[in-house]
Formats: sequence, structure tokens, C-alpha cells
Amino acid sequence: MKTKSVKAYGTESPEANLKQMQIDRREVLSKDIEIDIMYCGVCHSDLHFARNDWGMTQYPVVPGHEIVGKVTNIGSGVSKHKIGDIVAVGCLVDSCQTCDNCKNDLEQYCPEWVGTYGGYDKHLDTNTHGGYSETIVVDEAFVLSVPKHLDLAGIAPVLCAGITTWSPLRHWKVGKDSKVAIVGLGGLGHMAIKLAHALGAHVTLFSRSKNKIEDAKALGADDVIISTDQNEMEKAMGQFDVILDTVPYEHDFNPYIATLNTNGTLVVLGYLGPLEPPVVTVPMIMGRKSMAGSLIGGIAETQELLDFCGKHNITSDIEVIKIQEINEAYERMLKSDVKYRFVIDMKSLA
Repeated sequence: MKTKSVKAYGTESPEANLKQMQIDRREVLSKDIEIDIMYCGVCHSDLHFARNDWGMTQYPVVPGHEIVGKVTNIGSGVSKHKIGDIVAVGCLVDSCQTCDNCKNDLEQYCPEWVGTYGGYDKHLDTNTHGGYSETIVVDEAFVLSVPKHLDLAGIAPVLCAGITTWSPLRHWKVGKDSKVAIVGLGGLGHMAIKLAHALGAHVTLFSRSKNKIEDAKALGADDVIISTDQNEMEKAMGQFDVILDTVPYEHDFNPYIATLNTNGTLVVLGYLGPLEPPVVTVPMIMGRKSMAGSLIGGIAETQELLDFCGKHNITSDIEVIKIQEINEAYERMLKSDVKYRFVIDMKSLA
């Protein structure tokens, strides 16, 4: 297969900083769309994957799965987009398209789903490479339309942080009069507040810090509960229909489960790994409470989210950086020193 060499930023080991490198992109096939990348969001997953925190990274790796750009070339069989369109690519660039999950617009749960980076590229027989690059070539089935009136840089994190919170809000049928709580005010948490508020829910933030109160209310939260205050936590017992836990590190889920109402569900979005301390099942059994997990969303659901954001003028709160600042951004992200997402202006790669 013919390929084209393009500039990118990636790393060749978990200890090394990201640096400029060359990667190959395939030439456009019949159903392919080539995209000149304008903006790429920076996700916690990018950092974890680059540093092999999950123990499955194959190097070299080029991160980035929050991509917004312009169509520069299309295959002969493409019908959804045309040259010049502004489009987006999220966390998925392929799936089997035939399993029950794919047939039900749940490509994110396809056993053969292919991540935008770190997946298996069947065309080039190598790893997929992400959006920290000049261009990307993607099958049209995984390319999304972008509302033209929204800030394009602010749209980028919607492709991951947005859909990760939107999918459980939709699955658990959050709407007017729903009582929703969000644990953690970061990239995921700030999008969860905006989206739940726009859906008509009563939104509460759980935070360890009183410093987050003003920000949370500006984003659309109705209340803030300080999770380190035992009195406030006791008053919150039995309140919430749905809790979205966005914290990416090991922590105690038990205090939050106690604040669910009967039939309530706590959805884990941020943390991957074993639970410590263990979850105590007594309140779950006594109140038919649930603990669940959720992973991004399918292509149709992601397009639904982008359309919803267009209707309600929702984008992420961002700080735009140059690609040459990515290693510093990773260190700042570890310190939660960003409100609330970094987005790379990919012109800087030129």
C-alpha cells in the first residue's frame, strides 16, 4: 500500500519525552477521508498511554484522540463529507461493523474496536497513530460533522471528555428533574456539569475543596458538597439518581454510594483498576443501588452530542498550547493545573 510521510509528535519509550518524528499515513482508499488536523485535545489517557501506565503500550506511540480538522481529500466512494468540510475524529477509527454492538451503534464495545492511537492498523500492519500529527486518514464511518458556529478548539475535548460523560447521562435517561452528582471537577467533570445542566437535571458537585464552589456554579452546578465534611455527606445520603465519578485515581467509592437513592447508580468513568478500599455491598443490597462503568460512546451517540452542543452552545473550557509545550502540559495535567483541558494548535507543528 502506498503511504505518505507526515510530521508528528510522539515517544519511543515510557521514560522519554514526546518529540517530533515522522510517521506514515496510508493514501486515501475508496471510503477514506484525509483530514488536515487543526486542533487536538490533550487527554489523561494520552499521558497514561505514552508512559505505559496501563502496561499495554507498544512504541513508538503518537497520542491524540480529540481531533478537529478540515477535509483535504476523499475517496471515490465517500458520500458523507466533501473537501473543505470541518470534521472531527474521536477515540475510534475502526471496528468490525458486524457484531451486535456495532449493529446497535455501540462500536465502543466492539471486541475488535480500533483506537485512534495504539490500536491495530489493518491497512499498514502496524499501530494506529493519533492526532498529534499533521494529518490523519480515517474511514468515513468514523468521521463526525462539527457545528460550524462553535469554537473549533473548544470542540476538540468534546470528542472524549464530552462523550465519556454524555453516554452515561443518556443511558441512564437523565433529564428534567433528575438529580445528578459529579465527583471531581476536571476535564470530565466540567463537561459533565455542563451537559447534565443543559439536559435539565439538578446538578451537584462533590469536591474536596471549597475553592471549586464558585467555578462549579459558573459551569451550571446547583450545589456543591464538600466530600471531606462528614456533616455535609450525611445530609446528602439517599439523594441522587445518578452519580458520575470522574476521578482518574484510586479512591474510596463507599461514601458516594451512600448518597444514591433507591435504584440509584454510581457510574465509574475515570478510574481503571482494582478497588481499594473494597466496596461494601450492604447499602447496595439494602437500597437496590448499583455501581457501573461506562466507556466513551458510539459514532451515532457522539454525533448526537455534537449536535446537542451546537444547539446549546456548549464547548469545553480550554487552554490552547503549541505542540512544543506538550511535555510541560503533561506535567501540569498531573498537578491539575489546567481549567479544564489543554488543546494543541496543530499549526505549531508546521
